[in-house]
Amino acid sequence: MSTLEGATRPAASISPALFAVTIFASAGLVFLVQPMVAKLVLPLLGGSSSVWNTSIAFFQTALLVGYGYAHFLQRVRSVRVQAMVHVGALLLAALALPLHVSGLMGEPSSNHPSLWLLGVLAVSVGAPFAVLSATAPLVQAWHARTIHAETGAEPYVLYAASNMGSLLALLAYPALVEPLATLKGQTFGWSLGYGGFILLMATLALFVSRARASVIEGPVADAGPAPTWKERAIWIALAAIPSSLMLGVTTHITTDVASAPFLWVIPLALYLATFIIAFSEKPVISTEMTLLLQAAAVAGCAAILPFKQTSLPLQIFVHLAAFFLTALMCHQALVARRPKPAHLTEFYLWMSFGGVVGGAFNAFLAPVIFTNVWEYPLVLALACLVRPGLGPIEPWRWATFVLGAVAAVAAPVVALFWNPEGDLAGLAVKALLAGATVCAFLLRRRMIVFFGLIVVLSLASEAVGDRVDVRHSWRSFFGVVRQSEMPVPGMKGQVRMLSHGTTLHGAQAQHPDYACRPLVYYAPETPIGQVFTRGVNGDKPLRVGAVGLGTGAVAAYTRPGDKLTFFEIDPMVIKISTDPKYFSYTTKCAKGAIDYVLGDARLTLAKQPNDTFDILLIDAFSSDAVPAHLLTVEAMRGYLAKLKPDGVLILHLSNRNLELRSPAMAVAGAAGGFSLMQRHSAAKGSPVLWESAEDAMIVTKDLKALAPYAADKRWEATDPTLVRPWTDDYMNLVGALYAQMKINWTWLP
Repeated sequence: MSTLEGATRPAASISPALFAVTIFASAGLVFLVQPMVAKLVLPLLGGSSSVWNTSIAFFQTALLVGYGYAHFLQRVRSVRVQAMVHVGALLLAALALPLHVSGLMGEPSSNHPSLWLLGVLAVSVGAPFAVLSATAPLVQAWHARTIHAETGAEPYVLYAASNMGSLLALLAYPALVEPLATLKGQTFGWSLGYGGFILLMATLALFVSRARASVIEGPVADAGPAPTWKERAIWIALAAIPSSLMLGVTTHITTDVASAPFLWVIPLALYLATFIIAFSEKPVISTEMTLLLQAAAVAGCAAILPFKQTSLPLQIFVHLAAFFLTALMCHQALVARRPKPAHLTEFYLWMSFGGVVGGAFNAFLAPVIFTNVWEYPLVLALACLVRPGLGPIEPWRWATFVLGAVAAVAAPVVALFWNPEGDLAGLAVKALLAGATVCAFLLRRRMIVFFGLIVVLSLASEAVGDRVDVRHSWRSFFGVVRQSEMPVPGMKGQVRMLSHGTTLHGAQAQHPDYACRPLVYYAPETPIGQVFTRGVNGDKPLRVGAVGLGTGAVAAYTRPGDKLTFFEIDPMVIKISTDPKYFSYTTKCAKGAIDYVLGDARLTLAKQPNDTFDILLIDAFSSDAVPAHLLTVEAMRGYLAKLKPDGVLILHLSNRNLELRSPAMAVAGAAGGFSLMQRHSAAKGSPVLWESAEDAMIVTKDLKALAPYAADKRWEATDPTLVRPWTDDYMNLVGALYAQMKINWTWLP
């Protein structure tokens, strides 16, 4: 008899803490690797919300694979064999380390970016992620076969420890890991952590294997009946709704409210927190309290959702509260329907499948079938059907429903037909919607009428929300693009605008007198306009490159003989800007040759010959999803190599959330360039959209090329010593975010 077989001991002698620590560690590694891999992919595909949504959908699928593996491994009767198999699987998956982006999928595709990203993630990190993900259900099943079998201790509580590890890792990455460690150090450290986890897992496996054979060699006692397909369908639905809402609220906030770096962390952190609360032995929020608060939050969210000019803190609070409480309601309903521990791994398998369904709907289906982020309010309304209350509906509730519906429907009628002096109509509309919101809250105990009034309220508020004259809306993998118009008397009529989420990407006047004048960031008065004006006032033909197309306004500067190449990642933007129905800078105003290169700018620029461009414009930092890989020392060296000896590089650094001037100055100095900075303000009294405030830096590889600008007092010397220069291996977005906050809020230290 071997030592392992003979030295059996009571299961109760195994420390429960060892189970919790193992699950906690695996969850921490799982949630540290996600932002790490996203950062590795960033230089290849950019940082739009769809990249994040697709990545989350992949990780949910890999989680499903891991949970499926854990479930089928439980069919092996011997825990000892299970432990040996799982440790072996961990060792086998380690062959994919150290973390890196595999080149098997080739270069990224702008036409099929989702498929490319899924393939890269699968071959780069799929195996270790899936095996790590299996730890939570597998270890809980071992707990059920050992400690629970002897003491009756609840194994489901360990799922709270798993999500606590996930939450702490998620918060630690942007706050500590990214600012303090290089990317190489992060991947090496994670790989070491993975190795340490194998040792921890082997230790737990050893203890579990030495438990009494009578405990570990058979099924869990008191298995109870197998789950029905109806119960499985309910598990799937209850898991799918929070998963979809997490991505939906993230996309809505970053598209229509106030995108900012790391804003995606908050919904994901709240999502994990709902698991921690729901699976805790003594939840800090009871089911009754959740239902009460969720009704108020969802009704308020339905009324406020289309009013994008409402107080920013109020909007974010209402949306996040509605999401958090709805997710918590669903997860508490899941816990209430959990099966006996014998069916634990199957429960997690179907729950994971629901997460995949919800994530896949948002990541892959919604961008195809919707031109706006309609999936968020749609799923939020459908989530109301999860609420209890299918009993008879009293007459007073029907009366309340009718009253609320009439108030909601009256709001758009008032907005359309009543035009009193002042803002009286606006106040009346808001009062009617508020009344409908109160009625919905009063109906919270009867699910059908509550759901019905939420739908009516949502449609009515959408009809009277902030009225931006959006003429067309398009949606692609890279985001939602809208073309709108507004009258500007100073330009004799309508001005057409193009926005990507909350960011304006260009404008064009429709009156012939101003149609070919570049506006906003590209006006002749701005730093970008100054450089182009100086260039076209020269004698030689210009070779120009521009990263970021927008409306194509800089094309209006080209003369016969000039050539301008736009580098653009989104094919939809090229289609819009080259269609005269929308914008005509590139088709009617340009006098030189215009061409387009599709793909990530850093990759496509690298293929251009050296010493090519007289002017190279990098205009990708004003967006809410900042492609930081375009602002590193390595990227800067690449730009400078493409300039002619007297060429000028322009970096448009305007950004609402990040202070990018200091990193840009440090990067230019470290790359061997010479630079000047200008902070431009729009002239007082100029028409709306005529020009805009702008931060820009010019860089040359020859000091002589900078001389004409140095003589202009608008351009100032730069200081490359303010911060550590960003590289492909090191970035500090948190530092840039804090620096901008200090500028906006002078009371910060």
